[in-house]
Amino acid sequence: MSIKDQITSDLKDAMRAKDKPTLDALRLVTAAIKQVEVDERIEVDDERMLVILDKLAKQRKESISQFEAAGREDLVKTEQYELDIISRYLPEPLSDEAISQLIEEAIKETNAEKMSDMGKVMARLKPKLQGRADMSQVSGIIKARLSAA
Repeated sequence: MSIKDQITSDLKDAMRAKDKPTLDALRLVTAAIKQVEVDERIEVDDERMLVILDKLAKQRKESISQFEAAGREDLVKTEQYELDIISRYLPEPLSDEAISQLIEEAIKETNAEKMSDMGKVMARLKPKLQGRADMSQVSGIIKARLSAA
């Protein structure tokens, strides 16, 4: 079952159970999916779903930090719940050691030696790490590794 089908099924279950918070969170996800499908005129596959879910999760994390800074615990709670729902559909995050190992392998495979090779390394890593690691963190590690070389 694809991620999209699983979300649709969970949405129906939330409707039947009258679980409003879960229903709201899943409707946000389905709205984001439909927006991408309409904008890009494509049928979203699991690979693209991970990109969408990753983006939604990142938005929720940013909102949580903003709301915490503003002292809005009610909104923090709502955003955290939505993040938990979104995270159900994302693959398990990789450990820092696993990420570092994949980065080292990608650098060796692409023979990257300088900063101008960073795009090649990122292109090699993106399919493996999408939804499993924060790509901005990965980018920072690659920059540090290539600038030290």
